[in-house]
Formats: sequence, C-alpha cells, structure tokens
Amino acid sequence: MSDRQSLARELREAGVPAGHYWIEGVHEPAPTPPDFVYLRARPGGDGWETGVYERGAYEPVAEHSTEAGACAHLRTLLGV
Repeated sequence: MSDRQSLARELREAGVPAGHYWIEGVHEPAPTPPDFVYLRARPGGDGWETGVYERGAYEPVAEHSTEAGACAHLRTLLGV
C-alpha cells in the first residue's frame, strides 16, 4: 500500500470494521469511536504517525518519514 486512499479501499474490501481505524483525510468515522488505530500527519507536519486512540488521547506507536511506510504499518496494526 503506497497511499492512504488505496489503504482505505483495501481495508473496506477486507471487511475491517469502519470503527476500528481512522485515516486522516480519507476515513474519519463520525461519531468518533471510543478507541481505534490511526494514521495521521505528525503534529508539526514532518512525516506521518501511526498509533492507538484510547480514552480521548492519541498514543503514537511509530513515526514514519513516508506515507507508504505509515500505510504499511497501519496494515500491520490491523492484521491485514
């Protein structure tokens, strides 16, 4: 997976429940689920971040220099 749009399409096709993940600018479920894995631009705009959102807080797991690297890691976190 090299981009967020392709990743979102792959996750839908794989049957991953929509509330299990959040991808900035592409898949942002509303209302916001109470917990999920996420992919977003790093605060400050330098690269990408993947992590877990729990109890109202973003908990980064990894930082990535490329969107493709972040997409690959989110797939791993979701077991796809």
